[in-house]
Amino acid sequence: MSASRTKKAETNKKNPRILIVTPEITYLPEGMGNLAGRMSAKAGGMADVSASLVGALFDLGADVHVALPHYRRMFHEETGKLVADELRLYKSRMSSERIHLAEDRCFYYRDHVYSRGNGNAKLALAFQREVINHVIPEVQPDLIHCNDWMTGLIPAAARRMGIPCLFTVHNIHTHKLTLAQIEDSGIDAAEFWGNLYFERPPFNYFESRDVNPVDLQASGIFAAHFINTVSPTFLKEIVDGWHGFIPDSVRNEIRGKYFAGCAAGILNAPDNSDNPATDPHIPFNYGPADHREAKRKNKLAFQREMGLAENADAPIFFWPSRLDPVQKGPQLLTDILYRFLDKYWQDGAQVAIVANGAFQQPFWDILNFHGLHGRLAMHDFDGRLSQLGFAASDFMLMPSLFEPCGLPQMQAPIYGSLAVAHNTGGLHDTVEHLDVDHHTGNGFRFDTYDSNGLFWAMDQAMAFWHRAPEVREAEIARIMDESLHRFNHEACAREYIALYEKMLNRALVRDFSGGKA
Repeated sequence: MSASRTKKAETNKKNPRILIVTPEITYLPEGMGNLAGRMSAKAGGMADVSASLVGALFDLGADVHVALPHYRRMFHEETGKLVADELRLYKSRMSSERIHLAEDRCFYYRDHVYSRGNGNAKLALAFQREVINHVIPEVQPDLIHCNDWMTGLIPAAARRMGIPCLFTVHNIHTHKLTLAQIEDSGIDAAEFWGNLYFERPPFNYFESRDVNPVDLQASGIFAAHFINTVSPTFLKEIVDGWHGFIPDSVRNEIRGKYFAGCAAGILNAPDNSDNPATDPHIPFNYGPADHREAKRKNKLAFQREMGLAENADAPIFFWPSRLDPVQKGPQLLTDILYRFLDKYWQDGAQVAIVANGAFQQPFWDILNFHGLHGRLAMHDFDGRLSQLGFAASDFMLMPSLFEPCGLPQMQAPIYGSLAVAHNTGGLHDTVEHLDVDHHTGNGFRFDTYDSNGLFWAMDQAMAFWHRAPEVREAEIARIMDESLHRFNHEACAREYIALYEKMLNRALVRDFSGGKA
């Protein structure tokens, strides 16, 4: 056998090497280094998905690598001092480093992943420069998984290098930069400019370099071999022309991938710590089998902290999402709030809001005008209090106009709080209308996006509340158990792994059932 054929045979025997490129991550597996647990930089669900993927692949014995900015302050200062030594410990079973930190001063002293204003473009360019110029040549991956517009140039570079690339669209936001700006940051875009998406069709490289901006999100979608959104229904809504805020460039490129059979929707999942049996933020832990009394005790604790009337038999409707009238629909609730509480006053109905946002003041106005103290309460967002809200409440409100994925509607049923949600995007994929007689469904879903639609769904929730206690207890136990098995990082990671294998047309590990490679 020739040397080249021998090398190819050896390559085919090894596990495919996966490089996950992400600007944020919640944690890294302990086996990847003593300081891996401290490498946490989170702004949203992308951090959780990235962490779950890296962890699941690592546990399976796959040859997984991760590239992320070196946020020294967020990783703690001592991490910055010791990282060179620590990287010697981050050895895979194939003796290669697993964690690759993009080095640039713009990352070192940050307290948050993203900046306000135009600073994010500088961060994105610095991150992609390091990945393209240093990380990819060092890792030599068989597949690259990029996330959102901050990695939007990498699929074009990967295509030029002949490396399959998956691009995950977490948000629709994008940024535009000229080739001149990109190249001035140290990225030789002339090598792959033909794989980028420009504001208008380019005549040639020189004509477009200074005056024809590159759309980073659309470029990532255009150049990637495969893409996914974080909800199957949201993907279909984009393709079908819903949601006028989506840029034509992004919509058209997603459509192109969808009709080419190169697009999928994969739901995010709550963090594994979102489990009432082990959650340290709630005073009384519980599971499906013993939820009833524990939730009553948590309810009293929550009511005391929120200033609500202390009544373990009162139904609580909980709002955990930001008060954003453009997306989240808080105005639907203010339209009907007094009327709803008045209708169910004898039941002791309560509404609790633990959230910030532009629409917080109208709730305070309603509280004071109608004297709803003890029945309506607001508090700025607080992670611990929000977890207690899930554990204490009976129902969770999420009447979003649109939802690329959403997490509260998956967290809530795990804690035995049933979602009241608009039928859209990720809410459609995760909330099914409850049918007590047939023991199906996990919440209350309304189709018409207006205040009457929300009122109808809340009425349905109260109809369930009026069922016999033993009926409610059995249904909530079922929903909690089903949600724990359905909404978790392992299930999410399995879908990504299957997609990787489809793209590579080979298994990621020799024993995919869970054995180590």
